[in-house]
Amino acid sequence: MENKELEQKLRQEAGALLEQGKVDYIVGYEAGSLKFSTTPLITRDRDEVSRLVINPFIVNNLANFLTGLEGKVGIVVKGCDSRSIVSLIQDNKVSRDNVVILGVPCPGLIDLGKIEKLLGKERDELDDVVREGDRVVVTAGGESSEFSPAQVLFDSCLGCELPTPQEYDLLLGEATAPLKEKTASQAKIAELKDMTPGERWEFWKGEFSNCIRCYACRNVCPACFCNRCFVEESSPQWVQPAPRWQDNLLFQAVRNIHVAGRCTDCGACERACPVNIPLRSLSREMYDIVGELFQFKPGMDKDADPLMTHYEQEEAEDLIR
Repeated sequence: MENKELEQKLRQEAGALLEQGKVDYIVGYEAGSLKFSTTPLITRDRDEVSRLVINPFIVNNLANFLTGLEGKVGIVVKGCDSRSIVSLIQDNKVSRDNVVILGVPCPGLIDLGKIEKLLGKERDELDDVVREGDRVVVTAGGESSEFSPAQVLFDSCLGCELPTPQEYDLLLGEATAPLKEKTASQAKIAELKDMTPGERWEFWKGEFSNCIRCYACRNVCPACFCNRCFVEESSPQWVQPAPRWQDNLLFQAVRNIHVAGRCTDCGACERACPVNIPLRSLSREMYDIVGELFQFKPGMDKDADPLMTHYEQEEAEDLIR
């Protein structure tokens, strides 16, 4: 099903949910103010659902908004987003009865930064970016260039295991198969593992020296749902207000431990980082460690106990490495 058909179906279903009083809000995507961008749309107005869009630029994980809305919510989700919702249900942050999930099979989202780098052009110089099956066609200055998905999709999409939502009330379109492409993040993780501890320390020291502590990574993450983050505590004070690299590293280390078993590898943290720190090299490694040690994949079963909330007698005792 083409994006325009999906959009039309989505608008019809979302409008019907509001008209019939089955939801109080619709949470989806609308066109952004910049070219080739989208922004979250949260509305109670039946007429505003005509602004809903589905395209290769719906990057936000909208599950992040569920903990701040009261009442019943109809929400548009991709595969990773639906798993975030399941994780929130497991943690009793969201009630399944209060969510109507409109699933969108996701063939992968286009990383405009990769296209800009490949073509040596800025966003405003591009005329059109279209996904056509197994190719992405970019038009700029009357000339067209073709790229494979592996060249221009976000790393989190290339390595996505479940692009089709597993939990939904209505699935718009047909299921999408995983791409299973080797990603830059996987290569970076392998590179880091080959380093000595001292070399890794210097690498992350350099990365987190660039961090401005804007907390964009935390703010876009559905798994970061504490009402008050530990970095905002003054007694005891865990980190200094000024963005020193040591405190920046501490923040990310604690955050990754906190979201272990909740992170669905949606990549929102890395996309939000204004200084391009490779945060998925941390979060994806934690994701894999959780899978290896506990045979646990976040956001798969809403009735399952969250990770670390129960203990099994036969559980391995090699958690400290």
